[in-house]
Amino acid sequence: MTHANDAGIAILGAGLYAKEAHIPALANIGTIALPVKAVYSRSEKSARELADEATRVLHLTPDVYHDADSSANLDVLLSRPDIVAVNIVLPIGLQPSFILKAFASGKHVFSAKPIAPDVAESVRLISVYNADYKPKGLVWRIAENFETEPGYLLAGRLIREGKIGKVTFFNLRAVNYMDQDSKWYKTPWRTIPDYQGGFLLDGGVHSTSALRVILPSRITKLSSFASLNKKYLPPQDTINVIAKAEDGSHGIFEMTFAAPAPSLSKGNGTVITGTDGWLSIEQGKAVDTNTGKEVSVLRITVKTITKVNGKPGPEKEEIIEVPVRGVEAEWEGFFAAILRNEDDGLSSPEGALEDVAFIQAALNSEGNLIDLQKLVRDARL
Repeated sequence: MTHANDAGIAILGAGLYAKEAHIPALANIGTIALPVKAVYSRSEKSARELADEATRVLHLTPDVYHDADSSANLDVLLSRPDIVAVNIVLPIGLQPSFILKAFASGKHVFSAKPIAPDVAESVRLISVYNADYKPKGLVWRIAENFETEPGYLLAGRLIREGKIGKVTFFNLRAVNYMDQDSKWYKTPWRTIPDYQGGFLLDGGVHSTSALRVILPSRITKLSSFASLNKKYLPPQDTINVIAKAEDGSHGIFEMTFAAPAPSLSKGNGTVITGTDGWLSIEQGKAVDTNTGKEVSVLRITVKTITKVNGKPGPEKEEIIEVPVRGVEAEWEGFFAAILRNEDDGLSSPEGALEDVAFIQAALNSEGNLIDLQKLVRDARL
């Protein structure tokens, strides 16, 4: 294989998300992105399929690496000096070893959420990174697109600016119907998960990260019940959580993948209530005024209450629709970090650890109150 001298990136993992989210996002951000110069998968077939998709969408021809050829395996890929960063999009259980292998090869890492299968492994990875690789200038960011979603970030800014007063309580509802015919269910490592929570961990950290950037104060305690309601979604498919934040606000976090029908997903979204109003966020569709095409948006509704002689007066309503582009935004943040040493404070391993801690606590609470900071602190001992 011949390599150009200019810097590029490699994608490790050739699953659905790499093809359907990361490749299009790289195309959308254009010249901000470093070129995809290599792809890797355990099988040659899947690696070539990803390379073909990159060629079709990005108009380049990445080199193909896979485990069946010792002259074109992962070690050979990671030895290339022109590959300065890797995007790791592999099954949850495999991520940690690949992250450390990439760091040992001197690469910046952009790894898929969740950071690791559990709190203990997340803490271990962060400890190794902080001790051995961060001092060398290597960047590690977690690809969690809900955290970088402009709509969620805007909602958080509005709340922090006092748009609805002091936050008093909140509610997040994520009711999902997961059919056995779904392309996401048919992914083998999701069908028989070797990690806690199954879809609740894989999908749950999306919602926890959104709540993390929306709320003005971090969640510190929770009590929860978890259950399995569809036998093909082990080990659990439903959690109902009561959570409390550092500022005294509290709320409900409801998540399931066991809805009996898709229609039950109607009403999903997040509502944050304050002393002077409330703000809701829901997914929707809107027409792009520039292209005339229908696009996905986060629809933010802000209701503020005017006071008349100290009593609630007329309500003011503002509706803001923000195009969904979290995957593009997380890539932009990663490239800014590795190319210009800019840090927007997002996609950090520490933030991703909070998300795993929330889900792990929710899965194991059995109605007991769990201190999330103590859960992390104990894992560090």
